[in-house]
Amino acid sequence: MLTVSEKAQNRIVELKKAEGHTDQHNLRVSVKGGGCSGLMYDLSFDDQITEKDDVFEGANGVKVIVDKKSLFYLLDTTLDFSDGLNGKGFQFVNPNATRTCGCGESFAV
Repeated sequence: MLTVSEKAQNRIVELKKAEGHTDQHNLRVSVKGGGCSGLMYDLSFDDQITEKDDVFEGANGVKVIVDKKSLFYLLDTTLDFSDGLNGKGFQFVNPNATRTCGCGESFAV
C-alpha cells in the first residue's frame, strides 16, 4: 500500500490544475532504474489505468496509480510534500530503502 499525505494530496491537486489536466488525469508513481543508488522515483500525470495498475485514493479524491512492478518497491511508503526551508518538493518515506543518495532522488533495496 502507498500512503499519500494530506499536504501531498493538496499539492497534486494544485499541480493538476496549473498544468491544465482534466479530472481523468491521476498521479502515476513508478520506480525506474537509474540515479546514484540504482532506482529512481518517477511522478507524472496519466489518464490511463490498466489491469497492471493498483489505484490508491486519498481522502480528498486524489487518485494515485502504481504499476504492480513498482508497488513491490513502494510497499508501506508514504508520499509527502515539503515546502520548508530545507527544500521544496515531493518526498518519499520508504521503509524498504536500504540506502538513498544525498539528494533523495534515488534509492536501493
